[in-house]
Amino acid sequence: MKTSTNNKTQTLIAKLGIVIGSAALLAACAGVQPPLEQMATSKAAVDTAVSTGANEFAPVQIKSAMEKMTRAEKAMSDENYEAAKQQAEQAQVDAQLATAMARSAKAKKAADALQEDSQILRQELDRKSN
Repeated sequence: MKTSTNNKTQTLIAKLGIVIGSAALLAACAGVQPPLEQMATSKAAVDTAVSTGANEFAPVQIKSAMEKMTRAEKAMSDENYEAAKQQAEQAQVDAQLATAMARSAKAKKAADALQEDSQILRQELDRKSN
């Protein structure tokens, strides 16, 4: 009688272990989703950086962003979603830095041109007043 109760208890514990293990496995699978939104956001950031002239004004930063985006895409295809998300986030930061640097360099270039035009205008005015 005692053996029968032990067998039932062991069977119940084994079934409970299977249920808990299955629940943990499902939770783990559900917890790591493909970072589709992050990938799209990062890709857009890289595209923006390129369109603002990062290749010319921030070549190191845009190259880094592109390399990280490539690694993120590879991780996605390997279904390593955590690595894909991490690489995509880093690519986004690098791309945003490249965009800021490109915009800053363009603004400085425009300010320098304006300064030069202003100086030429002053020289022209001085020449005419003499």
